[in-house]
Amino acid sequence: METVGDPPSAAPDRPRRRRLHTLDWIAIGLAVVGVACVLTGLLPRADAEATVRRIVPILIFLGTVVVLAELTAVAGVFDALAARVAITARGSFRALFWLCVVVASLTTIVLNLDTTAVLLTPVMIALARTLNVPPTPLAMTTVWLANTASLLLPVSNLTNILASDRIGLDPVPWAARMWWPQLVAIAITMLLLWWWYWRPARAGADRFVPPSPYVPPDRTLYRTALASCLLFVAAVLAGVEIGIASGVAAAILVAGFAVRARHRLRPALAPWRLLVFVTGLFLVVQTIGRHGLDTVMGALIGTDPGAEGALRAGAVGALFSNVVNNLPAYLAGEAVIAVDRHTQLLALLVGTNVGPLATPWASLATLIWYERCRAAGVAVPLGRFVATSAALAALATTATVAALLVGPGA
Repeated sequence: METVGDPPSAAPDRPRRRRLHTLDWIAIGLAVVGVACVLTGLLPRADAEATVRRIVPILIFLGTVVVLAELTAVAGVFDALAARVAITARGSFRALFWLCVVVASLTTIVLNLDTTAVLLTPVMIALARTLNVPPTPLAMTTVWLANTASLLLPVSNLTNILASDRIGLDPVPWAARMWWPQLVAIAITMLLLWWWYWRPARAGADRFVPPSPYVPPDRTLYRTALASCLLFVAAVLAGVEIGIASGVAAAILVAGFAVRARHRLRPALAPWRLLVFVTGLFLVVQTIGRHGLDTVMGALIGTDPGAEGALRAGAVGALFSNVVNNLPAYLAGEAVIAVDRHTQLLALLVGTNVGPLATPWASLATLIWYERCRAAGVAVPLGRFVATSAALAALATTATVAALLVGPGA
């Protein structure tokens, strides 16, 4: 069985050095620039310390949830889930498409987009390998819906939590306002997923042979990993702080591996690139904000209270999400939108939720997904990814903002 994180084979005469990936250099560059901003005084030390304190829970979540996903994959949980989905599809490629869409959408809506990226990406990759089909359509289903299906509930996205606090909407009235835009976003995502990824892969593969149920090599580790994931999900649903939930779940699983398979516990499990990237990103974006970003955002979003203002907010949110990241893009946009302009704020939210698709760093979910694909040995066709994701971001953001303007509660 192919597992995530197996060490590469070494040459017989000398060890093979691992070359840094482009995203490694981006992460290091951001961190260096962020530190330079603090040392030169462009970002006051007090502001930098406040920023670091604010992102510590995010860093804890990222660090622990990636370890949880890595070890869960090694334990075979994702292979078992993939086999169950394939069996349920009963050999139908079209049924498999609908099942993957439903699972990805529900996971994002009920939990959050980062959880979908962490836990569902390995399931989709394992499913593709189980059925011996190209992994790209299933992987793209995960990353696209992790972003575009994150509008319906406040818990679905961290930006939603920020917006719901600003507007003062509880989950039920929030869902009543956002259900129609959410349906539109998912429908467009499904259409483009089928046309660009699933339809070409379907050629010659209308039927497939469902696999047998997966038998894990170590049932104790398998049960421990499954229990850890279920505990994580239950804690998130219960409102436990997400970093605490992932930390406890990861600690339980690490303890299980320490007893049953200590050799699998290596420093390489820690996602240093993600942690360095996020820290550097927030320091750099905060520095830019102090030196003109807020002014630029205000000029681009404008002050129109109607449809024009909403469309501009959505477009600016999507654009800046792909340039920097959706969380700082939302915070920068929120700062220049009047408190009473709820529709314009929700349009900005659409842009920062549905739009961050065209670059790997546009959202933490997209970045985690890219990291999961790379760790599992899946080569993401970057050119095609950027082109199709940019088209989806533009079309879905526009259509979803339009649905927000004409839907219930508008």
